[in-house]
Amino acid sequence: MAITDIQAYSHLTAADIETLGAELDSIRRTAEQSLGERDARYIRRTIRAQRTLEAAARATLFAGRNKWAWAAGTAMLTVAKIIENMELGHNISHGQWDWMNDPEIHSTSWEWDMTGTSTQWKRAHNFSHHVYTNIVGMDDDVGFGILRMTRDEQWKPINLAQPVANLVLAALFEWGIALHDLKIEKLQSGVPRSDLLSEPNRQFWRKAGRQVAKDFVVFPLLSGPGWKRTLQANTTANLLRNLWAYAVIFCGHFPDGAEKFTEEQFDGETRAEWYLRQMLGSANFDAGPAMAFMSGNLCYQIEHHLFPDIPSNRYAQISVQVRQLCDKYDLPYTTGSLGKQYLLAFRTIHKLALPDRFLRRTADDAPETASERKFAALLRPAADTARLRPVVDPLTGQRRGLRSAMAEVKVAVRVKAQQEKAALRETKLALQEKARAEKQVIRRRALRERATVRVRLRQRRKRII
Repeated sequence: MAITDIQAYSHLTAADIETLGAELDSIRRTAEQSLGERDARYIRRTIRAQRTLEAAARATLFAGRNKWAWAAGTAMLTVAKIIENMELGHNISHGQWDWMNDPEIHSTSWEWDMTGTSTQWKRAHNFSHHVYTNIVGMDDDVGFGILRMTRDEQWKPINLAQPVANLVLAALFEWGIALHDLKIEKLQSGVPRSDLLSEPNRQFWRKAGRQVAKDFVVFPLLSGPGWKRTLQANTTANLLRNLWAYAVIFCGHFPDGAEKFTEEQFDGETRAEWYLRQMLGSANFDAGPAMAFMSGNLCYQIEHHLFPDIPSNRYAQISVQVRQLCDKYDLPYTTGSLGKQYLLAFRTIHKLALPDRFLRRTADDAPETASERKFAALLRPAADTARLRPVVDPLTGQRRGLRSAMAEVKVAVRVKAQQEKAALRETKLALQEKARAEKQVIRRRALRERATVRVRLRQRRKRII
C-alpha cells in the first residue's frame, strides 16, 4: 500500500523533519525577497516572444503556398502554443507573478489558450492537487480518474483498456484536463451531474466553444483558399502541444520514486511534513535551458511542488539548494532523463492495467508504489518500524536516512534473490540426486527380477527334459 507514516518511511525523526521544513521556509523567503525587475523583464520578454512567434506563424501560414511554408508555420505555431501553455498559462495561473501587481500578468485575469477555463483549472489544480499531492482518494490527479497508477486503487475490468485510454488522453490532453477540472468544479460546488445548464457547464462550453471556433473556424476562414492548410496546421499544433504537455506532466508525477500516500498520513500533517511529502511525491527530469523553458520549468517538478507560487525562472537555482538538503538528510532526489522517466510511467500504466494476481511484486515493495513496510520485511523486525531513527556518523555528520535505507533494501533484495536461487539450485540438485538413486534402485530391482526369471526358466527346462 502507499505510505501511511512519512516519518517512518523517510527514516527521519520529528525534529529532523521540522528542521528540514524550516530550511525550506528559509529558501522560500530568500527567493521571495530577491524578486525584482530582472524577473519582471523575464516574464514580459517571454510574453512578447510568444506573441511574436504566434504572429509570425499565422503570417507564414496565410502567405505561404508550399509545404515548406506550411511546415515552418506549423512548427512556430506549435512552439508558441507550448510556451503559452507551459511557461505562461500554467505558471501565471499559479500566481507566480502576482507580486508584480500587473493587471494583465495576474492569476485572476489571465486566460490561457486551452479548452478548459483557467478559473476551473485553478480551483481543481491549485487546491486539490497541490494541497493533497499524491494522497490516494484525495488528489484527483492520481491517474486523472482514468488510469490506475497505484495498487491502492482496486482493479476493475475497465482498467484493461488503460493502454488505449492512455493514448487517447495523450492526444486530447487539453480536453482531458478540461473535463477533469469541470468534474471537480461541480463536485466542489455541489452541482448535480444531471444539471446540464449549471454555471460550471456554461462556463466550460463558452470557453470550449471559443477555442474550437478560433482554431477550427475563424483562422481557417481568414486563410481563404488555403483554409485546409491552416486547419491542418492548427490541428497538428494542438496535437503536438497536447502530447508535450502530457509527457511533461506524466514524467513529473508517475515514474518510480514519485511516491503515493494514504489519508492516514494526511491526518495531523504539519507544514514540514507537507514539504517532505512534496519532495517524496514528485520527480524531475534532466533538461538544459531550452528544454526547461519549453516545459515551463516543470522539469523541476520537485521544486514546483515545494514552491508552486515562486516564479518558475528561479527553479533551476532553487534546485541546487534542494539537492543539498537531500544530501544533508540522506533523502532521494528523484530525477532522470525525459525518456527514462516517461518509460517508467508508461510501464506502470500497462502493468496496472492487469489484476494484481498477475503482478510479481507485492503492494508494499512495488517500484511504482513504495511503503514503509518494505523496510520491515527486508531489514528489521516489524516492531522497529514504528519510529525509525537515523544513524548520524559522529565524524562526518552524515545521516543514514531513506536513501541509504533504499540502497540497503536493494542489496537485501539481491541477497534474498541469490539465496532463493541457491536454495532452488540445491533443491534441484537434491531432487536430481534422489531421482538418480531411485533410478538405480529400480534398475537393480529390474535386474534381480530378470535374473530370477532366467533361473526359473532354466529350472523349468530341466524338469521338462
